[in-house]
Amino acid sequence: MPELPEVETVRKTLKKLVINKTIENITIYWPKIIKYPLETEQFIDVLKGETIRDVSRRGKFLIIYTGQYALVSHLRMEGRYGLFSKEDPFDKHTHVIFHFTDGTELRYRDVRKFGTMHLYKKGEEFLKPPLSTLGPEPFSEDFTVEYLGSKLRKTNRKIKPALLDQEILVGLGNIYVDEALFRSGIHPERIASSLVDEEITLLHKEITSTLREAVEKGGSTIRSYVNSQGEIGMFQLELYAYGRKGEPCKNCGREIVKTTVGGRGTHFCPNCQRL
Repeated sequence: MPELPEVETVRKTLKKLVINKTIENITIYWPKIIKYPLETEQFIDVLKGETIRDVSRRGKFLIIYTGQYALVSHLRMEGRYGLFSKEDPFDKHTHVIFHFTDGTELRYRDVRKFGTMHLYKKGEEFLKPPLSTLGPEPFSEDFTVEYLGSKLRKTNRKIKPALLDQEILVGLGNIYVDEALFRSGIHPERIASSLVDEEITLLHKEITSTLREAVEKGGSTIRSYVNSQGEIGMFQLELYAYGRKGEPCKNCGREIVKTTVGGRGTHFCPNCQRL
């Protein structure tokens, strides 16, 4: 699933492609993607004639702003946006097409059909699900060492599932939790409340620095992720733990281990991250 760096990369590239384009019509081939409003005809009718003014992000969600509306889009496992000419062919996995007045089309393609779209009037998008329940952004002023410490001290969950909780912190997923924990020297099965102040300070630093590096490199291309222009991310070349089962640790040479923590595949070094 694309995480904060991948979604931020999609946001940047998508913004270059669709700003100031006006929606002439919308074709929806898989109505279940539209979660709000439930009537697809209403979704189409209110967006006709709207012009895209901005593309923003909240955690792993894209927010496409028109003059009056906010379209909240979650890519889930394999959702992708791409800009095409109306003459370009499309396949059976293309589920939503935004037809623009200039003859181009923004197409949403999703092999797994797990993606979602919610449409709200501007100003309402943060007051209702899915955005209303989210924790702070890792790069925001609200995400402080003190905030992270206060949340971790209140839970007896293992540290990995605690960091995956989007109500505590948005944008982190399997890849970057594994990486931040490795860089912090923290075992993914440590109880969150057992971390001392020095560990929390280091973890806070590594969460933000890992995500910043990943954003700079366009995210990690794991399986099928690409950005809106079909370009791959390069941060996977910098990974220390995730996806490196059986490979030597870049720090100590010990073999990277894969286990399951909180129902998620988890990579760590048993020497650098001792329990």
